[in-house]
Amino acid sequence: MRFSIDEYAKTFKMSKEMIQNKIRTKRLNYIIEGGVTYIIVPRSSLDEEKRKELADEAKKNLTPSAPATQSPKSTVGMIISLYQKENHHLKLKIKELEAKVDSLVHDKEQMLIAERQRVEAIYLAKDEQLKNILEVINTKLLLSNDQKIHDVDVTTTEANPITTLASGIIELKRYLKFIGMDSYQRKEVKRRFEAAFGEDVRIIQKEGEFFVDLAKYDYTDLLV
Repeated sequence: MRFSIDEYAKTFKMSKEMIQNKIRTKRLNYIIEGGVTYIIVPRSSLDEEKRKELADEAKKNLTPSAPATQSPKSTVGMIISLYQKENHHLKLKIKELEAKVDSLVHDKEQMLIAERQRVEAIYLAKDEQLKNILEVINTKLLLSNDQKIHDVDVTTTEANPITTLASGIIELKRYLKFIGMDSYQRKEVKRRFEAAFGEDVRIIQKEGEFFVDLAKYDYTDLLV
């Protein structure tokens, strides 16, 4: 069944303002025909008394130009139109939800990629540090196995710097070049030796040059 706004207000004893509000919030099913808004009310939703009342009013208003047999056909068409409208509305909602899901999935993928790159960078830095430490240890083992003993008087002044004082003792800058450190790294290590000189017994200095005793001391903390 369909009612105009005036008919719906009279039949269900509601104000027009309340009816307009329910239409705006889609709490009433309606269609618009010829610029007139009709509210659709299924017969099954009415109680027995209200159906009887509406049937009596319909008989009073029935005219030959509007046979009663046409009413069911009109009602079925309106219901189909209403279902089509609701179906279109649901399709739009589904598209909106699919777009939101796609956006969330994309954001999650970007977060995972960024996290993976951060972890890879951390492990790469750790691998480089471990490589340097292993090179230092390997060099120390090679020098410790060297059986050559150099007897040099450390009090003797010579034109060239003394590079070897005894078994395992080698000039710092030559040792750093030997283990493959670049210029910047060698300068940084030398600054550490200068800062520790006088307080750290491992630091040996002769004629302004630093030496390391690899057979006796471990310098890993100063090199990495």
